[in-house]
Amino acid sequence: MITNDADLKELKNIYYTMYRIRLVEEEISTRYVEQQMRCPVHLSIGQESAAVGVSHYLKEGDKVYSNHRCHAHYLAKGGDLKSMICEIYGKENGCLGGRGGSMHLSDLSANFMTSIPIIGSSIPLAVGNALSEKIKKKNNVSVCFFGDSAIEEGVLHECMNFASLKNLKVLFVCENNQFSIYTHLNQRQPMNRSIEKIALAHNISYKTVDSFDVKKVIDATSKSLEHIQNNSSPYFLVLNTFRWKEHCGPSNDDHLNYRDKVETERWIKKRCSIKALDTFLKKHDDNWLETKKKYDNIIREEIEQVFMDAINSKLPKKKDSWKFIYA
Repeated sequence: MITNDADLKELKNIYYTMYRIRLVEEEISTRYVEQQMRCPVHLSIGQESAAVGVSHYLKEGDKVYSNHRCHAHYLAKGGDLKSMICEIYGKENGCLGGRGGSMHLSDLSANFMTSIPIIGSSIPLAVGNALSEKIKKKNNVSVCFFGDSAIEEGVLHECMNFASLKNLKVLFVCENNQFSIYTHLNQRQPMNRSIEKIALAHNISYKTVDSFDVKKVIDATSKSLEHIQNNSSPYFLVLNTFRWKEHCGPSNDDHLNYRDKVETERWIKKRCSIKALDTFLKKHDDNWLETKKKYDNIIREEIEQVFMDAINSKLPKKKDSWKFIYA
């Protein structure tokens, strides 16, 4: 509930961040056919509220670890847009020097530590960091984003068990978009066991949120972070969401008929979190339409400049190709 102008300003900032991520991802989708981005891309369109809602109350010292669908997480935590786009284009001024591409983003200045495409692989890194923070007597929280398919990986259970046993400050965030590539959750996991029961098995508190309403995501994250700090224990946050594009790539793949068309249309046309927040702000701010137009112009100008810079940037030098390679 909006109680004062400060709350309204906060929600407008949240809208700006979500909308910025949406437009960036749409630009990647549009330009991908130009064949200058040669790495695979897993777009976050439709899942912006999860990334922005969780990151909103994170402190500067809190570290984030992500997965293959990482663009929204990176930008929501304060990662540099130009560095991200240059990385996707494989340019030397990308955030990893053009070596990592879309699925290996990192910005240590924002404490966005890494993203790893192998399912579940970022989870032990987050837990290891939480152990390090505890040893150093720091109060920072380690946040790991993963999809519902990571529930089927043994490393998640091992890490939840360890984090619970050692009372580590970890926020486990599951973005449940229901599908692992083309396979629905019901075909991969027992019908009578909810994802949340995994947390209970490891004595970890949990909350499930419909990410359609970013305000609910923010509220749930705030309470989970409070629980983590007050109890020195991990927390499991499940965010029910839906990706709009294909699993990997810039296009739609609904012609493959692996997703229910009615459900897909419901999420895209009626359950867009950005449209929901837009409607909410329109009701509470008489100047919202003017503000929204201003946001649109600012973001589109930024995106145009960033992509132009990335296209014109230099490719990595051959002599540097062996740097940072370990065997």
